[in-house]
Amino acid sequence: MKTLVDLLDRNADHAEAFQSRFGAVQDAQYPDAVTVCCSDSRVLQDHIWGNDEPGHLFTCGNIGNRVVQRTDTGLAVSGDVLYPIAHTETDTAIVMGHTGCGAVTATYNALTDGVSEPAGIEHCLSLLEPYIEPALDELPNDVDRAGEINRLVEYNVDRQVDFLLDSDDVPDDTDIAGVVYDFQDVYGGRRGEVHVINVDGETAVETLRASYPDIESRIERLWEY
Repeated sequence: MKTLVDLLDRNADHAEAFQSRFGAVQDAQYPDAVTVCCSDSRVLQDHIWGNDEPGHLFTCGNIGNRVVQRTDTGLAVSGDVLYPIAHTETDTAIVMGHTGCGAVTATYNALTDGVSEPAGIEHCLSLLEPYIEPALDELPNDVDRAGEINRLVEYNVDRQVDFLLDSDDVPDDTDIAGVVYDFQDVYGGRRGEVHVINVDGETAVETLRASYPDIESRIERLWEY
């Protein structure tokens, strides 16, 4: 229980600092963006954006930053992602992968080596497999395993963005971006930087930089396949 005690101590500090910050959002929320991040413990969803404002971001987390959910009628946009778009006037969705993603690695292992996982994890990986498997034969030959995983991270983010773009449940005027959070010195910036790899389905780096000059320095990809 020591961990819980420590967490409650930290929560007391949080409550002291935040007790006056909920007045405008106690009864309703209208977040500016929904972020879909990997639930990896190294990915601090609000802190990444310097956010300490209740009501600003609607955060979703799962292994592999998936937007896809399996339902009785087929695949659909996950309800936790779709809810703010459908009900709280949120018009921006951000899919965030991260370097060294364990879920992408596990999916890679399952596809290439047949490595099995407990049923719950296997279910999650089965949702990722169709969005990663097509890339395996296209991976460059001159990168190591870590390089392959990080390229598959980008590929998975692109496919999740595509799923949102193709869904009839997501309004056409929703801004959708795909990004990668880097804490492994892969992209050459500072540890903890977010790198934009996809905006509304556009993935060409030079095109994106020309279209969005204000964030030109934050647009980077490892792989333009």
